[in-house]
Amino acid sequence: MKFEIKIQIRWADADPNQHVRHSAYYDYGAHARIRFFQQHGFTAKKLNDLNIGPIIFKEECSFIKELHSDDEIKVNILKGEVNEDGSRWVLHHEIFNQNNIKCAQISTQGAWIDLTKRKLSNPPLQIAKALHSLPDGDHYLYRKSSNKNSAKKQ
Repeated sequence: MKFEIKIQIRWADADPNQHVRHSAYYDYGAHARIRFFQQHGFTAKKLNDLNIGPIIFKEECSFIKELHSDDEIKVNILKGEVNEDGSRWVLHHEIFNQNNIKCAQISTQGAWIDLTKRKLSNPPLQIAKALHSLPDGDHYLYRKSSNKNSAKKQ
């Protein structure tokens, strides 16, 4: 099942170089993940009632093309490695500008934590099913081409 949201970039997301600051990209990915869980019935309140929350171990972004404060973007979620029970996962986010040009890709490794015990936990089966319903994605790799100004996905 494809999951994608649109986000209007805010003026506050821009840096002194007049493009979107690097840390805003991570915020867009986090926003997409939270919306995904909400869409599947796991709001902040529901997660709190279940006494679990998502945590991040590692997150990296490949910046491909500039985004600017007047852009509207689309952010999707693709499945990387996900344990059968959904307890540990890798998710990929592709960020496209309004011209449908891929501008960035984020890869995030995470898990679920029991909010009382402060230990890793298993999520409800519905969360695992939601994660496994996502289309497959891959890490983004740059490859040098004969044209010095281009980057290609390997």
